[in-house]
Amino acid sequence: MPEAVIVEAVRTPIGKRNGSLADVHATSLSAIVLNELVRRTGIDPGDVDDVQWGCVSQVGDQSSNVGRFAVLAAGWPETVPAVTINRACGSSQQALDHAAFAVMSGQQELVVAGGVETMSRVPLGVARQTGEPYGPGPKQRYPDADFNQITGAQLIAERWGLSRAALDEYSTRSHALTAAAIDKGVFETQIVPVDVADGSFAIDEGLRRGTSVESLAKLKSVSGEDGWIHAGNSSQISDGAAALLVTTPEKAKALGLTPIVRYHSGAVSGADPKLVLTGPIPATEKILGRSGLSVDDIGAFEVNEAFASVVLAWLAETGADLDRVNPLGGAISVGHPLGASGAILMTRLINNMRDNGIRYGLQTMCEGGGTANATLVELLDA
Repeated sequence: MPEAVIVEAVRTPIGKRNGSLADVHATSLSAIVLNELVRRTGIDPGDVDDVQWGCVSQVGDQSSNVGRFAVLAAGWPETVPAVTINRACGSSQQALDHAAFAVMSGQQELVVAGGVETMSRVPLGVARQTGEPYGPGPKQRYPDADFNQITGAQLIAERWGLSRAALDEYSTRSHALTAAAIDKGVFETQIVPVDVADGSFAIDEGLRRGTSVESLAKLKSVSGEDGWIHAGNSSQISDGAAALLVTTPEKAKALGLTPIVRYHSGAVSGADPKLVLTGPIPATEKILGRSGLSVDDIGAFEVNEAFASVVLAWLAETGADLDRVNPLGGAISVGHPLGASGAILMTRLINNMRDNGIRYGLQTMCEGGGTANATLVELLDA
């Protein structure tokens, strides 16, 4: 079976809600990272077999197969196809899985994976305003469930005995790590600046320097009067896009490209849809079992910070070393542009692995409905 490798990964800076990227259309934002892949690799876009593009809220600006219109917005040949994928928050991580599977099957040689979400322009939950998203069957099966992620985050905190102070301590850590990474210029090589009205936007803007447990304690709960979930220990609503180029080692050599990581394994799982967000726990167990590796073999983890309780429950169940988990911060400190987040996390992960000589990296994300993706990559020449 052919191997799949990632030879390049780029992303936009993450814009906060109604911030620097609010006036940029989803296809335009996508085109920026698509063309940055071309600029960095020198490939002929006409040689791309397919574009797998993640997007969650596929209405309004993001409707009509946003991946296809991103390709056209980029000026790529009309012959280049694209498909838009929705696995909730894991959409662009699933796009990467699909790209790798296509290459490993031998059916395609050069595939772009990525995603976009412009939550300033297409608000979270807008799709639910025009119909009933779940239908009667799931509600009859789970009569006491509202399938709401905030409710799920609170239930997880209660089940795993996580106090508000513990959630806020983790969230404070996220901001501190992101601040340190930005100050060291860690993200500069992976980010493509975006020209906006005020100039060139090049730094993730969700960071709130000086965040502390004391400052977070002042925020009002969004999970009930006595709840522990609030805006400060939850992911931020954001805008962004990211793209990765997937191919075989042989094709990379022919194109004069140096692979960064090998796609080692991929897994998906389903879990309790009432808790919604626990899927990364069985997904991680599944991928480690499939790969033959242990949690101690993994040098870096990217566990999407949808809510602090998600990461802390995952840590409790897996026994992973906290120092290896989200070492550059995460969605609590920089944001979670839904359909782009999987590709953004992988871009962050593989650059961190290359910068620090880390052999194995694992990425996992909780997703609406109780599903989750886990992806394991191996640094080449580690």
